[in-house]
Amino acid sequence: MTVLVLLIAGVITLSPTLTILAEQQQEIAQLEAALDESQGQVRDLEEQRERWRDPAYVETQARERLLFVYPGDITYLVIDDLGDEGGGDEIAVSQDIVESQSDWRKALLGSFLVAATTSRGSETEEKATVVIPSPDTGRQP
Repeated sequence: MTVLVLLIAGVITLSPTLTILAEQQQEIAQLEAALDESQGQVRDLEEQRERWRDPAYVETQARERLLFVYPGDITYLVIDDLGDEGGGDEIAVSQDIVESQSDWRKALLGSFLVAATTSRGSETEEKATVVIPSPDTGRQP
């Protein structure tokens, strides 16, 4: 009986200490995991710093991100090369031949008249205004 009482008293005495020990072991494991993650981030940042020390990498980044070019270089910028991905409402294409109602000869003559009668002077000069008949109706706008 005495041994049993001593054993129970020992467990009661040591249980808070064992609980604290278990909690500390868990905290140590969490801190080691955080340390490993931080060391991984440090390695990644060091690799990035080494890349930025390379002049070829800096040149490539300046050309791609900032669109820098050397004098005499010709660059092409493609805008919206992927097209419309939404594919929303598609326009139906007619199979019938549609004839245009405009007269290209009148439009060409009007263009010549505008070009011939306008002057390329200073802003203080009055600009000539030419009234051209509308090709669709034959009326003046």
